[in-house]
Amino acid sequence: MPSPRESGRAARWADERLGLGRVARPYLRKVFPDHWSFLFGEIAMWSFVVLLVTGVFLTLWFDPSMTETEYTGSYAPLRGVDMSSAYASTVDISFDVRGGLLMRQMHHWSAHLFIAGMMIHLLRVYFTGAFRKPREVQWVLGATLLLLGTIEGFLGYSLPDDLLSGTGLRAADGFVKATPVVGTYLSMFLFGGEFPGGDVISRFYVLHVLLVPGLILVLMTAHVLLVVFHKHTQWAGPGRTERNVVGYPFLPVYLAKTAGFLFIVFGVTALLGGLLTVNPVWRYGAYNPTQVTAGSQPDWYLGWPDGLLRIMPPWETHVAGYTLSWNIIIPILVMPVLLWAVVLVLPFVEARITGDRGLHHVLQRPRDVPGRTSFMVALMTFYAVSWAAGGNDLLATQFHLSINQITWFLRGAVLLAPVAAFFVCRTVCRSLQHRDREREARGKESGVIERAPSGGYSERHLDSSSDVPEVVS
Repeated sequence: MPSPRESGRAARWADERLGLGRVARPYLRKVFPDHWSFLFGEIAMWSFVVLLVTGVFLTLWFDPSMTETEYTGSYAPLRGVDMSSAYASTVDISFDVRGGLLMRQMHHWSAHLFIAGMMIHLLRVYFTGAFRKPREVQWVLGATLLLLGTIEGFLGYSLPDDLLSGTGLRAADGFVKATPVVGTYLSMFLFGGEFPGGDVISRFYVLHVLLVPGLILVLMTAHVLLVVFHKHTQWAGPGRTERNVVGYPFLPVYLAKTAGFLFIVFGVTALLGGLLTVNPVWRYGAYNPTQVTAGSQPDWYLGWPDGLLRIMPPWETHVAGYTLSWNIIIPILVMPVLLWAVVLVLPFVEARITGDRGLHHVLQRPRDVPGRTSFMVALMTFYAVSWAAGGNDLLATQFHLSINQITWFLRGAVLLAPVAAFFVCRTVCRSLQHRDREREARGKESGVIERAPSGGYSERHLDSSSDVPEVVS
């Protein structure tokens, strides 16, 4: 092991020739604020690292081929069954590769954490106004990362070629074919022929392990570099202004904390992968186009367009010999893109409405911007109702209700609930603002209780403009 003196000489040698020290020194001492709400972005980032590590492990044994083979592995219920090489290799990873099932489940759980972390981080950034100038580009990158993460999750979900993922691919084939004019051609290209084709797994595999992760890595790197360039936002407090950052330096404090958080995320993911079963493909069996998994549903992050699909009325029109299936086009082809576009332009729309062109580094409380907060609550309500609609069959069977009544209720709720949520949230925010103004007028609480000559009790308050106690009954 090199001594500190030898390490110092090596560092000086590299600095004199590459100039790394002069370039890195300002950033190594860069200050980062400390608050628990900033950790959601790190959860997403470190979950992606776990995805990369476990994904590399899985690629060593996974065979992305739809070639038919006979299973001869150690899982007795499937032995002798004809299946694709992709499904056979997935079962082999689960039962015959040492640590394979743990890696599979860690990979799946970290995908859930990655998308959930991005969603909550996006909400935190929005509600606190951290997306305002000069961070509009960071917001666009974050929204695009969420879209790519969702696509990446669907691609990975489809690779095992089990009955559940095959049912999802069958649905995807129908969605693609519903695309006006070019739908049939797109389906033939994607699947390598009429469904199920023979190329979809290998093509999804290339997208899943190479193209989409590469894009995510590039955009995530750009996102982090912009955080460093613009400096991190901070909550308002003593000594905190738009011109400074109060916190800890990157080296050594913040680096040690974020490295520790990496190990926490990795450890939690390992516990989830080791203790909680997720996606047990051996129970579903190999995909067969003549069969459908009962109660099959997509992963949770794709539940809301599936819910819109279930409650959409059966609208179809025929134009110039083409059938336009609006009951598929609107919920599947239009709404996801529309919602992503709405999220994408939010910082630019707010700047246009408010006329605010200043630089902002201090965060806002959601109550202080009731219109902006209420709009996102309305979007969240739309998402929640749509997501609940994705389980309308389970709601009917578990609570012994009429699925027709549930569907009609959700059709009304998906239109009316967001509007109601907007006005309720705006009223709550304004009420909280009113309470804050009352507290400001009454002064600071001192904790000192006094008794009046009449026998009543009141707390002594400090005037907001001075430290002189005053009694406010």
